[in-house]
Parts: sequence; structure tokens; C-alpha cells
Amino acid sequence: MRSNYKAEPYRIKMVEPINQISKEKRKERLAQAGYNPFALKSEDVYIDLLTDSGTGAMSDKQWGALMQGDEAYAGSRSFYRLEGVVKHITNYQCFMPVHQGRGAEQVLLPALVKHEHMHFISNMHFDTTRAHVEIAGARAIDCVIDACFDTKTHHPFKGNFDTKRLKTLIEEKGKENIAGIIMTITNNSAGGQPVSMDNLKETAAIARGYDIPIIIDGARYAENAYFVKQREKGYEHKSILAIAQEAFALADIFMMSAKKDGLVNIGGVLAIKENEALFEQCRSRVVPLEGFPTYGCMSGRDMEALAVGLEEALDEDYLEHRTDQVKYLGDKLKAAGVPIQWPTGGHAVFVDCKAMVPHIPYHQFPAQAVVNALYEASGVRGVEIGSLLLGRDPDTKENIESPVEFMRLTIPRRTYTYNHLDVVADGVIEVYQNKDRLKGLDFVYEPPVLRHFTAKFKPL
Repeated sequence: MRSNYKAEPYRIKMVEPINQISKEKRKERLAQAGYNPFALKSEDVYIDLLTDSGTGAMSDKQWGALMQGDEAYAGSRSFYRLEGVVKHITNYQCFMPVHQGRGAEQVLLPALVKHEHMHFISNMHFDTTRAHVEIAGARAIDCVIDACFDTKTHHPFKGNFDTKRLKTLIEEKGKENIAGIIMTITNNSAGGQPVSMDNLKETAAIARGYDIPIIIDGARYAENAYFVKQREKGYEHKSILAIAQEAFALADIFMMSAKKDGLVNIGGVLAIKENEALFEQCRSRVVPLEGFPTYGCMSGRDMEALAVGLEEALDEDYLEHRTDQVKYLGDKLKAAGVPIQWPTGGHAVFVDCKAMVPHIPYHQFPAQAVVNALYEASGVRGVEIGSLLLGRDPDTKENIESPVEFMRLTIPRRTYTYNHLDVVADGVIEVYQNKDRLKGLDFVYEPPVLRHFTAKFKPL
């Protein structure tokens, strides 16, 4: 079966031991963690699929680049090296480094909120983006196509904006009340699903027509470009860089958690095409929030590693293997009857827990129950992407029912082998075969913001 999937396009130079503790100990550790896998110690996790954010392996060239870091507080040559790479990829005039994606969000989003009752519209906001929208005093609206929620049906670009609804929302809210249109590529909450270039063009045309800034949240922009090359007519013979540059040309602002398609353990990007006034406003916020503009909460060595990683992430052999690993795990689960978001996306397999455990209501967090069961069964740590993550309505304080209840099995880059994925598949299939025994959860402690990170639960 594995002959259908691309072998690892690298050799392993260094290894890190991992250990699988007993099932009895896993049950103890999970209870001590308040039934929230975020609170588990990494040493108690066998295969860690919590996130692909900063958890991948760096290349030999990146490790070599670390030794060239210029740690000057201001004017570091490592900053100018990184700036050159970002400008080459995006063709944007203005760039500043930040510590990760939420660093860009906390600097940029408040600068776009001009008055009360403003909104950001996205194909789907992710957790920190939604939180920073609300902290800035605005409201977040998701506007993805309906095909996103039909997990059984194949659609090549389930991450697309619903452009008809986008127009309706702008007219209903008033264009003066739309702070920005955020295009998330790939669309994480939709299942790591890509966005087509045609949809990007149509969305950008709408934004231009209403004079609303369009922002690419591009933590996984290279993966999105790869899917465009594979699935969209007219892009078969274009390079990943050319496709990415075409996407950036349609937007005004680029923010990125570089811990994904930057292939580093820490770092982020905020780039602005040509609005120097906005750039100066953001730069003035960077200083108290992130650090001096030429380091932005990053060390020189980390900027050097990121400069290399941004280029390596555009390599087609790497991207083919990257997406094949995700597809391999998805194919194994689908063959066993496990409901997943289909087709698989670029960075994770999303198990459809609404379909898997329909007896658990949304306010008892079905996907969290499945995540916990998987850890108990196999030592594999996944993460909930559903009603727990979506949180409460900022105005009514009521729990919001998510249209999807996913367990995300997030595959770190260049880290695990197909054998590891076999272990993951076996664990998920075991949980699926015993799904009727699973029960929901209730809060013991619920934090006011981004509750899924630090909440504590009790089984019902």
C-alpha cells in the first residue's frame, strides 16, 4: 500500500527517543491533566499530533544557518537576510518579524478597527485570530462554502469563501463596518482544506469593489499553492513560488505563523504590500508588544533559520511527501469506516466526531471525548477543533455550537514515519470500534479567553 505514497525525501541525521507509558499510567496522567491533553507532559505522550506549529524538524541547512545569527539588538544582518526572502516571495514592500502568528494579529488587527461595531469576515477564523478580533473590539464572522460541512463528499477546495454570502454580509453590515476580509490558506478549521486561485480572485475583486483590505492568513500558504498546482486547471506547470506570488498579489496584507510553512520552531511574519501609513502604525505597536522592529521577539539565529525554511517549504518533493503522509493516514482511517473530512487537507486528518459519537451533545464536547479516548488507548495526542475551541458568544456568553466537531490529528513536518502513522491509525480505529462507550465532559475550570488551552474537565 505504501508504494502509492512518496517516500521521505530526506535522510535522518539525528533521533530523539520517545517512550510509550502503560495504559494505566496514561489514565492517571489524563486525570491529573484535568482531561485536557494540552496539560499533559510531552514525556507522557508517545506520538504527538497536538499541532504542527513549531513541532517539525529543521534541515541541516537550517541548523547551519543558526550559527550565522547576528544577535544585534537593532539592525541585525539576520533581519535583512529574512526581509529579503520575505520580499522575494511576497513582493510586498514592508516587513516586520514577530514571535508567531498571534504576534502579527495583536499588532495588525487593532490598527484596522476604526470604531465600534466593526467586523472581520473570514473563510474561517482560527482560534487566536478570533480571540484577537474580539480583543480589538470587533466581531468575527465565518463565511466558508457549505461543502466544507459535508465531510463525506469530495470537493477539491472546501476552504473556499462563500462569495455570494460575502457580498450579502458586506451589504447587511455596511462596508464601513468591515475592518478586513481574512483569507485563511489553507483553511485550518475547515479541515486543512485549500482555497482555489479562482476563489481568491473572486474574493479579492469583491474586497476591491468595496475598498476593504484583504488579509492572507498564510501559515500554510505553500501547502495551499501545492494543492492549487495539483487540482486547479491552468496551474499544472507553474512553480509553487509562482502560484504563491500570484496569491499574494491579490491581497494587501500577509500575516503568518512561520512555525508551519516556515519550518521553524518559533517565528512569524507581518508583511504589508504598499500601505506605509498602516505599516508605521503597526511598527509603533511592535515595539511595546514584540520588541524592536528588526527583531520582533525573534533572535538572530531564529531569523536565519526562518529565511532558509521559507525557501525549503516551496520545494515540490517536500510538499508531495508532506501531503502524502496526511493522505496515507486518512486513507487508512477511511478504509476502516472512520468518518473523516474528505478529501484530506495539507497538515492533518480531521476525524468527524459529530458523525462518530452523535450521542454526545455539542455542549459536552464530543471531539474532546474522542481525543481523550485516543490518548488512553494509544498514547497518541490529538486536539479538539469544535465547540470547545469555538467558545462562547462574546455578547450573550452562551456556548456556540460549532458546525463541525473535529479531532485534528496534526502531523509535524519531517518528524514521523509511515510506521508511526500506522500506530496512530490503529489507535483511532480502536476508539472508533468502542465509540458507543464514550461519554461527554463538563467544565471544572473555564478560562475567559481561548478556553481550550487551559480548561479543566470532569467526565460525565
